[in-house]
Amino acid sequence: MALPEASVQLYTLKDEFSADMGGSLDKLAEIGLRNVEAFDFVRRPDEIRAALDAAGLASPTGHAPLLSDELWTPDGSIPTPAPEVVFEAAAKIGMKTVIDPFVARERWFTLDGVADIAERLNRLVDVAAGFGLEVGYHNHAQEFVADFDGQSAYERFVALTDERVVIELDLYWALTGGQDVVGLVSRLGDRLVAVHVKDGIAPATNPFGPDAEAFGSESLDQRRAGEGEVPLAEALRAATALKYAVIEYDNAPGDVFADVAASYAFLRDGGFVR
Repeated sequence: MALPEASVQLYTLKDEFSADMGGSLDKLAEIGLRNVEAFDFVRRPDEIRAALDAAGLASPTGHAPLLSDELWTPDGSIPTPAPEVVFEAAAKIGMKTVIDPFVARERWFTLDGVADIAERLNRLVDVAAGFGLEVGYHNHAQEFVADFDGQSAYERFVALTDERVVIELDLYWALTGGQDVVGLVSRLGDRLVAVHVKDGIAPATNPFGPDAEAFGSESLDQRRAGEGEVPLAEALRAATALKYAVIEYDNAPGDVFADVAASYAFLRDGGFVR
């Protein structure tokens, strides 16, 4: 397998990116990164594309809602943009893959709910292809709560999706969901095209369980790659078709650019990316 490319999910530096888009991207380029994973790009594709071009960066993947009828914002819920609107924006930026980053936990607790999520994503495969794009899904930990005949809701979802659907596994959240991360990576096989490289100490209980109280990312004990309990090296070695190793922090432990640089060094010096 050819080594994957390194990337960074821009949500990691959402505050810095909002305050100074161009300057933030320049700092990532100075670290040595050549790719990012965009978020909140649908309303401003031209601005983001111009900033990426100026910094010499590309966004081959990006996160946008595809599978929910409403999108939560600080100002209240709004209708999710039509898939065609999302795909048009992604194509302007030069993306190859649009990944849904989050589906509400209660939809993962029943077989009908899991089937509905998979069917919605399957219906978008050909629509996205019309824009030269693929679609995919990124997990948190709610996908690992329910169990159906010995199979997690997440793995049932993967089995129900079109093989053209891209799987992006967040390794930290898989551990938080109680998974054998390396075993899961192995079972996903060539379906697994991207991973979120994220380390830390997993919460004692799944914060997305049915009885869990609302939590904020500031409560998460996340650490630089290689300094937590997520088996990152073993998981990366177990992957068979990985294209992107995407650095992300929900809660960076210190200076976000230094933290990104440290995780990139882990990937580069460990020989995990090209």
